[in-house]
Amino acid sequence: MEKREQEGAGDRASDWSRFLKGRYKKELGELSREYPHRRSLYIDYREIERFGKTGISLADELLENPGKVLDDVWDAIRNNQLVRTKDGKEPKGINIRFRNLPQKVGIRHIRSDDINRFVSIEGIVRKTTEVRPRVVEAVFKCPAGHFTRKTQKYGKFIEPEGCATDGCTFRKLDLMPKRSTFIDSQKLRVQESPEGLRGGEQPQTLDIDVTDDLAGMVAPGDRVVINGILRSMQRIVRGEKSTVFDIFLECNSIEIQEKEFEEVEIDEKAEEEIKNLSCDPLIYRKITHSMAPTIYGSENVKEAIALQLFGGIAKEMPDGSHLRGDIHVLLIGDPGIAKSQLLRYVVKLSPRAIYTSGQSSTSAGLTATAVKDEFGEGRWTLEAGALVLADMGVAAVDEMDKMQKEDRSALHEAMEQQSISVAKAGITATLKSRCALLGAANPKYGRFDQYGDIGDQINMPPSLLSRFDLIFVMTDTPEQKLDLAIAEHILKTHSVGELIAQHAKTPVPGVTDEYIEQQLTPVKPDIEPALFRKYVAYAKRSCFPILSEEAKEALVAYYLKLRGVAEPSKPVPVTARQLEALVRLAEASARIRLSNTIDIGDAERVIRIVDACLRQIAYDARTGTFDIDKVATGISKEKRDLVRVIKDTIRELGGEGRRASIDQVIETVSGRGFTRDKVRDGIDMLLRNGEAMEPKNGIIQLI
Repeated sequence: MEKREQEGAGDRASDWSRFLKGRYKKELGELSREYPHRRSLYIDYREIERFGKTGISLADELLENPGKVLDDVWDAIRNNQLVRTKDGKEPKGINIRFRNLPQKVGIRHIRSDDINRFVSIEGIVRKTTEVRPRVVEAVFKCPAGHFTRKTQKYGKFIEPEGCATDGCTFRKLDLMPKRSTFIDSQKLRVQESPEGLRGGEQPQTLDIDVTDDLAGMVAPGDRVVINGILRSMQRIVRGEKSTVFDIFLECNSIEIQEKEFEEVEIDEKAEEEIKNLSCDPLIYRKITHSMAPTIYGSENVKEAIALQLFGGIAKEMPDGSHLRGDIHVLLIGDPGIAKSQLLRYVVKLSPRAIYTSGQSSTSAGLTATAVKDEFGEGRWTLEAGALVLADMGVAAVDEMDKMQKEDRSALHEAMEQQSISVAKAGITATLKSRCALLGAANPKYGRFDQYGDIGDQINMPPSLLSRFDLIFVMTDTPEQKLDLAIAEHILKTHSVGELIAQHAKTPVPGVTDEYIEQQLTPVKPDIEPALFRKYVAYAKRSCFPILSEEAKEALVAYYLKLRGVAEPSKPVPVTARQLEALVRLAEASARIRLSNTIDIGDAERVIRIVDACLRQIAYDARTGTFDIDKVATGISKEKRDLVRVIKDTIRELGGEGRRASIDQVIETVSGRGFTRDKVRDGIDMLLRNGEAMEPKNGIIQLI
């Protein structure tokens, strides 16, 4: 029986050797040349299946008995000398890694039958430990000078009971680290993807044991597929062994699914498509129409979000300072105008994007939180929040106006410096958050009042508002022609959706796939999301445009026009922050065309968008100029002037007592060019801010 088993093992090794010689000759040659810098041979599971009848039995055996298969492959490599190092010696250890398994097991669906089998799971990396050496073969020495070897497994350190040399009775042995063999190891915690969860289910996690050249490969926030052997380990509760076992995955290979824009793989065919698209004269229209096509209109907003995805260029200066290239956009609008829909679409398009709602986010959830758990061996560890996980991507924060005041302040540093400083539980660290922020908020009173001051209706601190490059005010005003178009668009979208759902259940007679395609045309993006993502990645990776002289002149001219002639009586004009925003947007506009220069057309495009934004939020109708103070400080120049005039009037009328009749004050001030309502508002503001009080009804006194 034993003999037959040995022959079977020999056959298996020869099967693997035939397979490797036939399909992996090139990879084995590369491995021989690059050993020991490269120590892993990656084998595609689909290739094994395609290797005839033998291949199918090899593939099945890999899933059922992976430990034996790994030994067989190593035997095949060693016996046939498939890998030879430069000096002709046999390599000490080569990792055999399998990937592209056909079936993935959900973390919550792992059962006891899966133990010691080869499984593939997918999810998001939540935590990682540092890469540390782990002993795999410990060498012990007894006082008589004999050496004893003991192989170590994951978990508890095993010491030999005594010296292994015959006749030696020593029991106390010392570990010899110099002679022992170590490998790099790391522990990951992977959480299942939240997309496939039902209602109240919480995402489950699985610990992964990563060794050798796979250690340090992934970071928190990466979406991964991990292939490996499921192992079990007995749980010990208060020193007592339990009948319940814990499971962990002994990692064999890692496939990173979702990467940054920088790392999205683009083949030659896609590159050609991208270059052809960039030469299309209607490229801007196509890109705008590819942003959330199920939402009708909002062309300006969609164009701005497209520019945000492409982004400007991050610049490192010789003095070490950093100028951000990411564009921040804020959408403030009436309810039901599809702001959240736009945010969700952007998250779907961008490889690294996190969607969060302001109402349920704390500052720790956005930045980083310090946790103490057994995962980091009981030490305090930092767990990254939404803005850190969205590094090099987009952070979409919905309902920003509903956030707590102290939580909102966490965004200041993340937006301008693009880093997050943490000083918690004895950990002082600076985390990177190089992400573009796309925010959405509702007006303070639920809906915009078109006659009121817009600054009063935005429930956000001015310091935060000034950090946004573009602020869009999306008002929902009835307009028959537009409303009719929106209604038709929504009904068409729904009817096509109904048709697809019905056709999928029971095929509708007379309805063909071509007919459905035809009906889908209005809600289909001009550029498919997969290609769009590659387009953005390609532009970010290879396009670094430079400002042309004409574009420079146009931007400077517009900036000077906004600044106006700085007279003391005029409103405070637009600040340099807006000029920086113009440059970033112009860079993004040139990137859409994959152009190396920023032309006058790009400058005009961004001037049009910025002008439309400023007209909504900072336009002072009385003077016909822009007053950025409406956004930057929350109080317009006109209101500040009015408050000063009211204070002077109370002093004039009240003399030493600094008190006067409110009616008298209103009468006097309204004679100086202010309306009675505005004066009343100004008096209310003084009383509210505690600068004045009303000692008795109808009398105001300065404090």
